[in-house]
Amino acid sequence: MSRAVVVENLEVHYGEHEALAGVSLSVDYGSIRALLGPNGAGKTTLVETLLGFRTPTGGVVRVHGLDPRRDHAAVVSRTGALLQRGGVWFPMTPAQVIALTAAYYPEPRRVDELIEALALGACQRTPWRRLSGGEQQRTVLALALVGRPKVLVLDEPTTAVDPEGRRVVREMIRAERERGCAVILTTHELREAELLADEITILHRGRVLAEGDPSHLGTSEVLVLEVDGVIDAAVLARALGAEIEVEGPVITVRVSPTPDAIARASAALATAGLSLRALRTRASLEERYLDLIADERRGQS
Repeated sequence: MSRAVVVENLEVHYGEHEALAGVSLSVDYGSIRALLGPNGAGKTTLVETLLGFRTPTGGVVRVHGLDPRRDHAAVVSRTGALLQRGGVWFPMTPAQVIALTAAYYPEPRRVDELIEALALGACQRTPWRRLSGGEQQRTVLALALVGRPKVLVLDEPTTAVDPEGRRVVREMIRAERERGCAVILTTHELREAELLADEITILHRGRVLAEGDPSHLGTSEVLVLEVDGVIDAAVLARALGAEIEVEGPVITVRVSPTPDAIARASAALATAGLSLRALRTRASLEERYLDLIADERRGQS
């Protein structure tokens, strides 16, 4: 896979404030990188710089091998973006604004395809001002996808989205990765990062605090099972005596992965007539993230 995004020693200053101080990362086509960090960590500044809306104070930024400021039109034409700021003219409906945006691209996606993929059918003729927060967010995501981008930049894509809507958004993001798109997303939803990201970068005070794949960033404090079918979550939770989360064929059991726990999990799956495809262990990303941020704050106090 080739590099879709390359950032080397990026610095962005607002007067005396260092919003980014030497950030480096890269993203391949066909992969998802999540940017995590508390408010003020520099996540939004980074994505706005990738899109050419901020001028670096120092360092190098390349998107599709191009400079986002110098080659802004070429970068934007091949890049989709969902940002925290922005919206739609309030009388317009999702169907209207998607159709209008599609007219700017030579080979856009079909409006009906996006409306179906993002579960906007029930509200496609509803004016923007009457949409729920989640419906508005999914509409803006459709606008980011309509031009068939090769890089997709998503700043808090599931803000105000209900659980079912988050599942729709996750499925769409995964589909974009399978299509060969490079996806960069910022989120405060650590579970979203666990479910979606191939690589995670944790930012704090404008610097990279840690990075790696989700399993690398944790330790062995949960059990992750991949099975060949669907199981009743409540039945499995009772059998294991532990909290579990089910996302399609992937089951996360919040229990220390001892031999006994693994044996009980295998027995519960066998009782349900399911086979275990894969098993791995790691810590909750949330626990690891909070530990890293706390250690950094203590070190700077």
